[in-house]
Amino acid sequence: MRLPGHAHRRQADDIVIGPLDLSAHVDEALAVQAVAFGLGPDEVAVRRQIVLRHMTYPGARALGATTAGTLVGFVYGMPNDRTHWWSTVVEPYLRAQGHDRWLDDTFVITELHVHPRYQNRGVGRSLITTITDGAVEPRSILSAIDVDSPARGLYHSLGYEDLARQVLFPSAPKPYAVMGAPLPLRRR
Repeated sequence: MRLPGHAHRRQADDIVIGPLDLSAHVDEALAVQAVAFGLGPDEVAVRRQIVLRHMTYPGARALGATTAGTLVGFVYGMPNDRTHWWSTVVEPYLRAQGHDRWLDDTFVITELHVHPRYQNRGVGRSLITTITDGAVEPRSILSAIDVDSPARGLYHSLGYEDLARQVLFPSAPKPYAVMGAPLPLRRR
């Protein structure tokens, strides 16, 4: 899938969305995440091990956004498993809201990041809709920092609704919202 650059940009700014061997390109992806999410080297080192472990899970897959051979965004996810760490943390919050069924038969968007220089061009939208279009599960779930942000605005525009808010992850400085949407995602 090709996303053309803006009219005032060079042709080289065209962005291509396609499969990503995330295990082989983990350092490039985490460099994007570090800039987009403000991560330091210690956090990147921890996340590197997590990403590599996640990519061994059944059904885990990733997409990348590249321009001129450079990775500028990525998304990865997998079918949810209630025994995974993320599920064990969010389950009590979802159960308290009557939404714990969202942990079954669901595709989890584990990470979605776009380099700030390439945000607001439809890259994140294309990444998330393309990866969920390939899901066999009837719905998708994700977590995002629980503030009004462009990311949460994007998720809401795609049909994601808040299932639980003020979700606290160990060692995370800010609370998160858990959001879910039926698949396929709503298009503009």
